[in-house]
Formats: sequence, C-alpha cells, structure tokens
Amino acid sequence: MKQHFQNLVEEEEAQIDMTPMLDVVFIMLIFFIVTASFVKEAGIDVNRPEASTAVKKSRANILVAISDKNQVWINKRQVDVRAIQANIERLYAENPQGSVVIQADKEAKTETLIKVMDASRAAGVYDVSIAAAEE
Repeated sequence: MKQHFQNLVEEEEAQIDMTPMLDVVFIMLIFFIVTASFVKEAGIDVNRPEASTAVKKSRANILVAISDKNQVWINKRQVDVRAIQANIERLYAENPQGSVVIQADKEAKTETLIKVMDASRAAGVYDVSIAAAEE
C-alpha cells in the first residue's frame, strides 16, 4: 500500500501545471492589444508640400485628406464639404485627446483647406495641423 501511494505521488510531481503561465500570457496579450496604437489613414495618397520647419506629430487621430481635385477624404471615405464637421465631431467624440491633421495636396485649393479648418474648429477641435513633407 505504501509503495502504491508513493507511485501516485511521483506521478503528480512529474506533471507541470501550465495554467498560471497561460494566465500570464493572456494578460500580457490583452495588455499589448489595449495599449497598441493603430495607424489610421485618410484614404488617399497625397503629394504633400515640403517645409523646412515640419515637425512630427505624435498623437494625430483624425486625419483629413484633400486631393488635388479638392475632394475631401476621412477614414477612407470621400466626404462632402458640408459633412466634414459632423464626421470630425463623431471622431472627436470617440477620442477627445485626438487632434486633426489635414493632409492637403500641393495642387489643392486654399479655399478647401480653409473650409476643412473651419469645420474642425466648429466641431470643437482647436488642435489642427497641416501635414507637410520634411525637406
């Protein structure tokens, strides 16, 4: 009987409990998913003008692109000029710490750029930047 009990104890000691390690791995996975910052794109490629004073913006969450044909794009969708404010308000409500970055093409009209800036400010976002390529 004693020998049988000893064999049972040795079998239990030989197994490794993987549950705590799996818990740690899942917690780390959730942590990295929650803290990851995802890159958002406006939806089109824009030929930005160059600027010698261009600086990198770290937390640009609302990207608005203006094409060379003065089409406005937000979240990979073409948006009418009259709907820009509503779209920016919705995106700003999702992330109140975000800022608006306007990616205007070199050939875009200044009038369209001003309309987008006005719509951003009317939506309550006063941190508005214009994207430029570094020289």
